[in-house]
Amino acid sequence: MEIKRVFDILENFRVNFPGKPALGFKYDKDWKTFSTEEYVNYSNLVSYALLSLNFEKGDKIATITANRPEWNFFDMGILQVGMVHVPIYTTLSESDYDYVLRHSDAKMLIIGDNALYKKLLPIVEKIPQIEYIYTISEIEGTKNWMQLVELGKQNQEKLATKLQEIKTSVAETDLASIIYTSGTTGLSKGVMLSHQNLASNAVSAANRQHLNEKHKALSFLPLSHVYERIANYQFQIKGLLIYYAENVGKVAVNVNELQVDGFATVPRLLEAVYDKIMQKANNLTGVKKSIFFWALNLAENFNPDGNNSAVYRAKLKIADKLVFTKWRDALSQNLSFIGSGGSALVERLARIFWAAGMPVFEGYGLTETSPIIAVNYWKNGAMRLGTVGTLMENVEVKIADDGEILSKGPNLMLGYYKDDEKTREVIDQDGWFHTGDIGRLEEGKYLRITDRKKEIFKMSNGKYIAPQAIENLFKQSQFINQIMIVGENEKFASAIISPNFEVLKNWAQKNKISFQDIKELIENNTVLDAIQQEIKKLNTKLATFEQIKKFKLVPDEWTPFSGELSPTLKLKRKVIVDKYKSLIDSIYQKFSNKSDEKSQLQED
Repeated sequence: MEIKRVFDILENFRVNFPGKPALGFKYDKDWKTFSTEEYVNYSNLVSYALLSLNFEKGDKIATITANRPEWNFFDMGILQVGMVHVPIYTTLSESDYDYVLRHSDAKMLIIGDNALYKKLLPIVEKIPQIEYIYTISEIEGTKNWMQLVELGKQNQEKLATKLQEIKTSVAETDLASIIYTSGTTGLSKGVMLSHQNLASNAVSAANRQHLNEKHKALSFLPLSHVYERIANYQFQIKGLLIYYAENVGKVAVNVNELQVDGFATVPRLLEAVYDKIMQKANNLTGVKKSIFFWALNLAENFNPDGNNSAVYRAKLKIADKLVFTKWRDALSQNLSFIGSGGSALVERLARIFWAAGMPVFEGYGLTETSPIIAVNYWKNGAMRLGTVGTLMENVEVKIADDGEILSKGPNLMLGYYKDDEKTREVIDQDGWFHTGDIGRLEEGKYLRITDRKKEIFKMSNGKYIAPQAIENLFKQSQFINQIMIVGENEKFASAIISPNFEVLKNWAQKNKISFQDIKELIENNTVLDAIQQEIKKLNTKLATFEQIKKFKLVPDEWTPFSGELSPTLKLKRKVIVDKYKSLIDSIYQKFSNKSDEKSQLQED
């Protein structure tokens, strides 16, 4: 059937995959699945309940919950009665929650669990526009979402005709969702996405997806972000059984126990998997260690387009039997789709995963483009590592004179909610959306992203630094978890580094380095020398002006919860600069004390 509105995906699921398990989640200790019919039924009951409470077409309903089947019941239930779904991250600060809930004009709030409820209740009580609060988890003294289900059942017969009438009246150009950007700088903007925006992108993505109704997927990135939401929709269009992870910490465990065929992720999580593999490899000795690194070196030369010599393929079979099959054992032997987005993926890492039999397909987009502009996929000629693939159906791209990527198409947002001025700033008079990213089209079809326009900075010598590419290079080091390049208007580039503390502690113990706490560890001269050697080695791959001359280690792990990263694990540069201002200032002043120089590289 033709999918023009988001809730057409639900009907497509019901018609094409009747009786099939659709959505799964671990309740208590057991995985439970909901069939396509149950999915449709619960969504309809949510719709009836909303109509019973006198909500009208265009009203805003907010959800704040971790990924779980119920998110979908509310998503479809809200959208098919012409209301607007406002999904909100579970990691915002109290002030951000207050801003988003007020700004969105939400009239109802659905909260996932007790921890979120306790955090949100004092905020919501001060927002008079929110008329109802329901929770998904059972919490004493609260209204549970099953009460909405019962309300829907009571009014089902009375409202059945009305529901169908409203569904028919919803146009593909109608507003479906307001998604608040994670906001790496300043206040979040409410991106208005229509049914056409979301549905067209989901259909186009599904057309490139090789998985089908025989396969299983795991969902763990926040559904409140449009990237995971579109992955969720495309899996439903293809009839997959979608399981929702228990939590981010259990992703690898859930992938393994469910033996899933695919998932969408961000590069940082792939880097974390690779770091764990390397940790174990560094503890190997003798022949086993030699075989591991032989296989790894072989993987770095893998070509996913099939252009590998017969000799190479023979060697890879041996490497797979001795090394790579063990990697898949730790995850899933069924993995044939790993979608990567949100930030740049290191090409070397992609080659290694491909060679190991776990194909990674990198794509690119923004919340404002619903989100996919381009993506790599299985078809011959549609895959090139180091690029984000070919353009989505009906999506156009042109490169501006300054290298900025401009785009237009059915996936382009309606605009920013209550902010025409900012909308005009990013969508020009000819309808082109200015992405803020720098890139180029190779061979007229493969899109390559080189950096963020706003993140590029100029040094005092007139040279320009594109930090993201440099940061990705240095994250190849097992010692570095996160890194931010600094040096605007200065003579040289430097770095603030949040180390991989697990790797660092294991390395220190192995090298008989004693320490009381993390602070003492990162100030240890032997540790600093080791990281200095890593940086010097990787510096050789950069132009002289791009090389890191000095660095500082910080004792903090950067996460969305602590505020240095967005929910999709992008650096919040302004937050980091503000947090470590004195540390950055100390890099660019003269040091009188020799001991102060231990934590920075010396200029060549």
